[in-house]
Amino acid sequence: MEERIRALHKRSPKILDHRRHFKTAVLLPLIKQDDEYVVLFEKRSMNLSNQPGEICFPGGMCEPEDGSARNTAVRETCEELGLYPEDFEVLADLDIMVSPFGILIIPFLGIINNPEAIDPNPDEVEKVFCVPLSYLLEHEPLRHQMSLSVTFPDDFPLELIPQGKNYPFRQGILPQYFYIWEGEVIWGLTARILHHFIEMIKL
Repeated sequence: MEERIRALHKRSPKILDHRRHFKTAVLLPLIKQDDEYVVLFEKRSMNLSNQPGEICFPGGMCEPEDGSARNTAVRETCEELGLYPEDFEVLADLDIMVSPFGILIIPFLGIINNPEAIDPNPDEVEKVFCVPLSYLLEHEPLRHQMSLSVTFPDDFPLELIPQGKNYPFRQGILPQYFYIWEGEVIWGLTARILHHFIEMIKL
């Protein structure tokens, strides 16, 4: 047992319970236009059962055959935007996000070097649009907070917790950002990833 305990110093830390989360990967794609960078967004097809019509980055569920989250981001970008891997490059890893809904989002920063090749898959993407990076840097998003409350099933053993049903569980607060561009609303996890990127390059 002592050997097992001491051997733990060799391991690298991971996100607790990461295997229980749905793991997804996305690419935040930049395009350089006339000496200025723009950020590309997708509007999801209204035919999709999950979040139709919402604004997002290319990405999706990590599959075992992908081998890595980076490969997932590349595969999904190719499938959704009709690109080949040589049409763009992955520049950097962004911070991993753990959502309160059991999803692990692994974002990457990329640049599309051949934007003329973009041919969105109509089964998944209604349209794409670009927002100048300068606009995002100069205009703060709307900021609001969403409350997350604790609920229990009937068989939850509250009697095992000090104070039982009167235990002062904290209420979670989830920040929400809203970017608005020409009538399109960027919010949710996409806006949080975007906000993280914008704050990093402001420094």
